[in-house]
Amino acid sequence: MPRLSEVAESFRIAVASLRVNLMRSILTTAGVVVGVVLVVLMGWTISGLDAVWEKTISIIGKDMIYIDKWNWAGGGNWRLMEARKDITFEQAQALAARMESAEETIPLTRKWGGSVSLGNTSLRCSIMGTTTNYGNTSAGTTMEGRFFSDIEEREAEKVVVIGFNIKKNFFPDESPINKSIKIAGVPYRIVGVIEKRGFLFMDFIDNQVFIPLYAFRSSFGFFDRSFSVGLKAGSERMLNIVRDEAIGHMRSIRNVPPAAEDDFSINEMKAFDEQAKKIRLGIWVVGIGLTLLAFIVGSIGIMNIMYVSVTERTKEIGIRKAIGARRASILAQFLIESSMLCLIGALIAFPIAQTLVGSAQYLAVHVFEQDWAAVVSPFVPLGLLGIAVGVSIVVGLLAGILPAIKASGLDPVEALRSE
Repeated sequence: MPRLSEVAESFRIAVASLRVNLMRSILTTAGVVVGVVLVVLMGWTISGLDAVWEKTISIIGKDMIYIDKWNWAGGGNWRLMEARKDITFEQAQALAARMESAEETIPLTRKWGGSVSLGNTSLRCSIMGTTTNYGNTSAGTTMEGRFFSDIEEREAEKVVVIGFNIKKNFFPDESPINKSIKIAGVPYRIVGVIEKRGFLFMDFIDNQVFIPLYAFRSSFGFFDRSFSVGLKAGSERMLNIVRDEAIGHMRSIRNVPPAAEDDFSINEMKAFDEQAKKIRLGIWVVGIGLTLLAFIVGSIGIMNIMYVSVTERTKEIGIRKAIGARRASILAQFLIESSMLCLIGALIAFPIAQTLVGSAQYLAVHVFEQDWAAVVSPFVPLGLLGIAVGVSIVVGLLAGILPAIKASGLDPVEALRSE
């Protein structure tokens, strides 16, 4: 192993060599620059993806369980689910009467492919019929106005709480509170606006309107319609208790035999984690593939330039060996030089990556008006700089090892004879 003084001397010689051939050194790092930029962009994309997903889950509610005929995440056999009997209003009421561990038990039904209109403009949306208790969940939190009241629910009043996208399209620059929109040709007075809930993955949930359950029945009826039941556990630690109780009650209510599978689905936000993991995996696979390609190209370029450097400095190596430089010292000199080439590439790449990240976030928010982008940081995490620098140094060591071995193995007599 080279002594500390030899490492310091090798470092000084490597810096001097890079300064003499500065332009060649910078051009040699082009592949490393591309590789580091890709590493940083991939890391930023995944951290942004996680931030958007966490925001979506936190707004919809980590403590919510929904019992439904269908599996929302797409698991299971679709044909078998289609063959299931609908969850009726009476069954939803029976579950609400039996549940003891849940803070809220909320019947919910929907009209898929519905529409709302304002003047001559119509918007496709899901029309949800539910109870006033839905306003006590994270998914029912309003950014303007309020959720409809218990009296409005019992009296089947024509009031509506609209989703964020409905407000954005119908009332972009004004408050919609106490204004009217038509649902199934009937005027409904707007009493509230749900805060934005869908970021990137689930933007469709902002295309919903909520009306009192009995107003829904007067407009669309309950016949041939399956209900969902929302269960608010109150905390994540209560989820297992609430889930187990709900499954037991629903099996009893729907007369499911003891050995038979459930003829309903339990839907939770964590069920969508698999989809998020698949997206993350796809980004990793593509990103790692492109990054490896860039680093391979960059390392080949560095290896070639290091071989050129060894050839150009053969006499210098001979002189150093003749006056006592050890083989390990020569090896360290060229490894330091190749590592510094990659380090220069990383330092060049990081501000480029930061510029790309900041520009992408600004364009998404201010030009393309993507609401999800506001959740994503416009700055590259500093931890990615450390990763980029570490990876670059490793690539430099690997690219320089063969030229360094060649340089350290030169015979001093033969080296001194070279021109």
